[in-house]
Amino acid sequence: MTSRTQIRQRIRQQRRQFSPAQRLMATEAICARLGASPVFQNSQRLAGFMANENEPDLAAVMCQAWATGKVWHLPIIGLPFLNRLWFGRYDAGDALQENRFGIAEPRRALALATPPWGLDVVLMPLVAFDLQGNRLGMGKGYYDRTLSYLRLRRHWRKPRLIGVAYEFQKVDALPFQPWDVPLDGVVTEAGFYTFRSDC
Repeated sequence: MTSRTQIRQRIRQQRRQFSPAQRLMATEAICARLGASPVFQNSQRLAGFMANENEPDLAAVMCQAWATGKVWHLPIIGLPFLNRLWFGRYDAGDALQENRFGIAEPRRALALATPPWGLDVVLMPLVAFDLQGNRLGMGKGYYDRTLSYLRLRRHWRKPRLIGVAYEFQKVDALPFQPWDVPLDGVVTEAGFYTFRSDC
């Protein structure tokens, strides 16, 4: 089996080579699928991400969320623990600042940040995924550490974890690690893959 490092390098290179026209077309399809999905329509508090390194741009879904009275959040690194994420409410026109990885995040104070269990859905960036619900991220482990409590599925139901990716990021199988937190679904320009019946 190909190693996680090899998969990460290969897919990131493919993503960097995705042309602006290809990205725009795929992003429009991804946002349309997300906006029409029951998991989006039936949720009130959502978290997304600001696109980085040619990732899909969720701006259209974010605007749809605002237009329908939903509350949108973005991940914040370092509040209050340096190796976990919290989620800051983000409204149109709010100021953003770059974190240490150059990714924009809200400037809101800790008092206005939301822990992950206070959200209905987290839309997650990824490098690769498989049809068993496994996700390969950038390798820093922020999402897995933040969401580790979800491995106790008998007790925790929120948030739903939906990966956002291009279809070429799908692989046959990803090497699984004990700390990996599985996805509930993945949306690409080609389809919405669900790995749980209630998603």
